[in-house]
Amino acid sequence: MEKHLKQMQTLLEAGTPFVTVTLVEAKGSTPRAQGGRMLVTGEGLNSGTVGGGLVEAKALDFALDFLAESKLNEQTKFVQWNLNRDAGMSCGGSVKLFFERFHTNIWEIVIYGAGHVAQALIPLLLTLESQLTCLDTRQEWLDKLPDSPKLKKLCVKSLPETVESTAETAFVLIMTQGHRSDFYIAQRFLALNTQPFLGVIGSRSKAATLQRELKKEGFKKAVTERLVCPLGFSLGGNNPQEIAVSISAQLLYERDKLYDKIHLRNPLPEKS
Repeated sequence: MEKHLKQMQTLLEAGTPFVTVTLVEAKGSTPRAQGGRMLVTGEGLNSGTVGGGLVEAKALDFALDFLAESKLNEQTKFVQWNLNRDAGMSCGGSVKLFFERFHTNIWEIVIYGAGHVAQALIPLLLTLESQLTCLDTRQEWLDKLPDSPKLKKLCVKSLPETVESTAETAFVLIMTQGHRSDFYIAQRFLALNTQPFLGVIGSRSKAATLQRELKKEGFKKAVTERLVCPLGFSLGGNNPQEIAVSISAQLLYERDKLYDKIHLRNPLPEKS
């Protein structure tokens, strides 16, 4: 059990998608008593066993299929198999298995700029099931960020030139040193018009300026309205730590809205 938990922790810290399989009940003639556990990654069996043979082979295939599913809200499954009918074994018993998946449908967040707000925001986002990339032209600022297998720190000469290589499914946050660099990055992303979320840090006056400049560049209002600026919900103060909390809350809201995930909680704060 201790080895199983340590291996789970290793996969969790690395952000590796995996499924845990637990034999929760065994009746009749079965290859293993209840309590067997195994871990399955995209490469196949990672460690452990639920009995070997045809049962394990069927459980492995089921886990791999579950790992590949895109349903965000379904992270666990129970199955009950008759070993003779469902697994083709001569045994007359049955098993119940519990499958739970982790780090599937990885939430990718790309952050342009490693300044003060990013320094507060990134450690907070690392506590969530997400994979982060932070880009900056200043290595000394990237070096201040925490080391984590869930965070890529990229020092590049030109931030706008990296836009085309960003995954279309990534949430993008633009918070560089100044308005002009933010504008050129946002302009390229809006030209692609693919990201599910594109946000720029700043004030309402900066947002108005961005909209005017993008209009001059020929962007239609339906496209520029997809740009979220100011970034973050209208709550908290103006220090980096509270801004980071407001941005995190907005990102969670937008992620769940994207996947039609509804929470029966207090209403979200209205933007003024």
